Amino acid sequence: MSEPSPTSPTPPTAPEPAAGPTRRGRRSRLLRYGAGLVALCAVAGYLTVQYVTGGTDARGCKVVSGRGDGASYEFTPEQAVNAATIAAVGTNRAMPERAVTIALATALQESGLRNLNHGDRDSLGLFQQRPSQGWGTPEQIMDPTYAAGMFYKHLAKVRDYESLPLTVAAQRVQRSGYPEAYAKHEPDATLLAAALTGRSPATLTCTGRPDGSDEASDSGPDAVRAALVRDFGRGAFQEAGAEAGAGGAGNASGQASASPAPGGTTGGDGRTVTVPVASEPDGRAAGRSEAERGWQLAHWAVAHASALRIERVSYAGREWIAGRTDGQWRDVGGDSGAAGAEHSGDSVRIVTVR
Repeated sequence: MSEPSPTSPTPPTAPEPAAGPTRRGRRSRLLRYGAGLVALCAVAGYLTVQYVTGGTDARGCKVVSGRGDGASYEFTPEQAVNAATIAAVGTNRAMPERAVTIALATALQESGLRNLNHGDRDSLGLFQQRPSQGWGTPEQIMDPTYAAGMFYKHLAKVRDYESLPLTVAAQRVQRSGYPEAYAKHEPDATLLAAALTGRSPATLTCTGRPDGSDEASDSGPDAVRAALVRDFGRGAFQEAGAEAGAGGAGNASGQASASPAPGGTTGGDGRTVTVPVASEPDGRAAGRSEAERGWQLAHWAVAHASALRIERVSYAGREWIAGRTDGQWRDVGGDSGAAGAEHSGDSVRIVTVR
């Protein structure tokens, strides 16, 4: 056997793959994917818990058409509070429903019905009003009641605004750089206005439960009465009378005393506020019926349920209870005796968590 030639080529040996960096990169990617999956599961779990327990993020409000045509609009509790305030300020100024629709569409476009503390240049608030243009101080504009009042004050000066296209009427108040944008919000604003002025009964609902914490300072009957006076004016309790129980059911400040009379806290439970709807305060009916005023107050209370920790609202034989799965109004017209009195049509009863 001959020895191999020293000049015979040796077959090249394949280099080992540089496994270290590749494996480390794969491991890093897997760790990132795993961390992302854990984060997604955590978020999903949080949202599930919030939904089941009626947490703040799970709450939602909805308004439906009173015509039965299936139209609806869903919005958040924050938006509901601001929309209810805009409607209350409008009716308290004896503005017609069309004015409320225009105001709501404007706020939907300008701020998404949120009380923004920022905007283009110095624009602020629900309507993005500018202090430098004479709308008020920043503090005033950030007050939704003040901001809505200023909008209506300017709208009332627009000649024939009720017959104008919504976008034209809104633009004459706002002087926006995008005047056509208001029109797209008209359908939703129309639904909201019909409910929040009381023309469409039992069409506004909210789901979820009010916060059970006793640490909230802006809750309870006193907070409800203060908010009613803030939005509807000092006439909110005027029809309660001056000779109801200890100290009277109503007074100059709009505060109601703890007594079983209309306008006061009832039943000795320290939780119930009764708001009379026998007539429009100060005679400013603006063509609205007593039932419309009653349903406006009832819808206002539902819209404020999260913020004011309202548990139950009843009016005209219908009742809304916080925490129900569907959040709908139910018929309690068949009740009798004391229970039936709780659902009488001449007052709105608002029961808070505490």
